[in-house]
Amino acid sequence: MKCRGLILLFCFAALIGSAAGQTPTLPDIQGIWNFATITPFERPAELAEKAFLTEQEAAQYEKQVLERTNMDRRDGGAHADVERAYNDFWWDRGTKVVRTLRTSLVIDPSSGRIPPLTAAARERQAARQAANRGHEFDGPENRPLFERCLMLQGAGAPTTPTAYNNNTQIVQTPGFVVIHNEMGHEARVIPLDGRPRLPQTIRQWKGDSRGQWEGETLVIVTTSFSEKNSFRGSGPNMRLTERFRRLDSDTLLYQFTVDDPETFTQPWTVEIPLTRTPGPIFEYACHEGNYGMRGVLSGARAEEKPIEESNKKSK
Repeated sequence: MKCRGLILLFCFAALIGSAAGQTPTLPDIQGIWNFATITPFERPAELAEKAFLTEQEAAQYEKQVLERTNMDRRDGGAHADVERAYNDFWWDRGTKVVRTLRTSLVIDPSSGRIPPLTAAARERQAARQAANRGHEFDGPENRPLFERCLMLQGAGAPTTPTAYNNNTQIVQTPGFVVIHNEMGHEARVIPLDGRPRLPQTIRQWKGDSRGQWEGETLVIVTTSFSEKNSFRGSGPNMRLTERFRRLDSDTLLYQFTVDDPETFTQPWTVEIPLTRTPGPIFEYACHEGNYGMRGVLSGARAEEKPIEESNKKSK
């Protein structure tokens, strides 16, 4: 068996599975799945308590969103044109709302919105922002993780829709499941064999995941997150529960629940139907040809020069 690159990961999982011997047939959730959608993560304020759209409303909403987000538009002047960044060809956010016609991906609470932060969480966020205020451009360590290509939105855990690369490949064996997200070229190898969790003293940016089958549903529970990586303001003690269940040959239902009483006033749940796609999964080479970090920091240094020269003259 010849293995190269990421294929090594899948080959490893296959070898582990074959070594485990004969096991009962498991539900098959393997394949490449697309989770692009223009359904908003949280319900827009103008929709208030409206949980579902009619088919006519959904068609109108899709039309409005596609017109608003068309990056080939040239209205609004030069500043707006620069802010649009790439041409529309490079975006792949989807063109449809979810098949359920929900007005948000958040399904619980019933408001379709993430619950409020606790007082402790607001204090934590304020302290973090204050510590970095005035030092945002001191060096790469002060920049957001996504700018440094370390953790990208949508890459998991959990997996959420973003502007492009909304594909995930799932490979499973009796003892492991591998979730390979196209965004960030990230792969999570999740044991299903009941092994103990890592000690609480070991914290990982993507947490410590363990999975098991509950009937037709794969349930993955992840804990022990690092404080360096936050999801929607979450803290390191977040408990993330993900569920995968096949609805039909071309649809995989993905749900996740965030349980973090130190951060949110109640748990909350998101539901995203994933659609089978032929693929392939493309490499996400975040740093190749990326001059953003150099440009941001060199621009900051250029802005500092007149101030430094003025301070020298005043002395």
